[in-house]
Amino acid sequence: MKLTVRSALAGLMIMAAGNVAANAKDSVVIGAPLPVTGALSPEGTKLRQGYELWREQVNAAGGVKVGDRRLKVDLRYYDYQSQTPRAIQVAEKLITDDKVDFLFSPFGSGATKAASAVAEKAGVPMIASSASSKEVFDQGYKNLFGVYTDNSTFSEPLADLVKAKLPNARRVAILARNDLYPLSLANEFEKSAKKRGFDVVFFEKYAIGTLDHASALTQLRAAKPDWIVATGYINDLITIRKQAADLKVGGEAFTLINGPAYQEWISAVGPLAENVTTASWFHPVARYSSDDVFGSSAKFVELFKAKYGSEPDFTQASGSAVGVVLQQAIERAGSLDRDKVRAELKKGGFKTFFGPISFSDIGIADSYVPPVLQIQDGKVQVVAPAEIATSTFRTGLK
Repeated sequence: MKLTVRSALAGLMIMAAGNVAANAKDSVVIGAPLPVTGALSPEGTKLRQGYELWREQVNAAGGVKVGDRRLKVDLRYYDYQSQTPRAIQVAEKLITDDKVDFLFSPFGSGATKAASAVAEKAGVPMIASSASSKEVFDQGYKNLFGVYTDNSTFSEPLADLVKAKLPNARRVAILARNDLYPLSLANEFEKSAKKRGFDVVFFEKYAIGTLDHASALTQLRAAKPDWIVATGYINDLITIRKQAADLKVGGEAFTLINGPAYQEWISAVGPLAENVTTASWFHPVARYSSDDVFGSSAKFVELFKAKYGSEPDFTQASGSAVGVVLQQAIERAGSLDRDKVRAELKKGGFKTFFGPISFSDIGIADSYVPPVLQIQDGKVQVVAPAEIATSTFRTGLK
């Protein structure tokens, strides 16, 4: 059966442009399962853009410094077609057949959790680009490290903001995709809301692949919420926002995570984006100086715009962030030895364009505060924390 699976996957490999030969003497070989096709293909494309920008910058500078040598980065991609079981197969193939030195995770918490078991068994450090659910990191694994902070770092500041700006708001409605990350996020919003005295008057889950949310939104409307929270991915949240408008679902605050952080979500819903709130682990407004190949957040944004013609969002940025963290760990270790690199990852203290990255005891980032965002006049504005805010929070929907 394994031979059949590997034969099927062999045709799905996508080699990074300009890769060097897979030779441990002159390259660092990194495996990256990607959802190139299927429902998560937009996110997969974004991750690959981040990986490629980092790889190009490193290789142009001579490669990763390993002791007294410079090794080029060789990235190996396979398409897991947005299917978690296939992501597991891809991770196995990259370790067993491609003999990668290290792994970048698949997209999202669910696939990352599944693939992390493969990496753990093989003793291969895996850097997670897009997993933020504690359920991914509470498995007791020593090889999993994630650059995102946990989901409560979204729900807590947003709940604080709504409580402060809408003192008469009492009723909260939550609609969540029944998938590991979106559901975990929704649960954190429920906790944060209740902790501040809100009544959660509606909490429903929708199945993966749902294309019509009218029934759930009709029930949600009947609950008369002051604050609406919906979780999911880009396509889910485009549909939810449009159908909410059709059904005249209102509220003084409307939070959707993570769609509005993406320009394609804003473009898809047009004026309906106004005053929608979200949160993100990175935004181009960030102004970190760094010890990585980019040197600063501003330089990363500049290079990204030059290559791709648009500003990076948090998924694209996290694709590069996992690269710079792994690079710094390897260079500190002076070796590709997995035990030595793992030890450096555990030490944390990485000064990156993405922000300061250190990891908790379970491997999830715990060293920075993500910004709260709101769409205002068609543009993303930072409304919290105050020290990096570009605008003030607006109530109501247009």
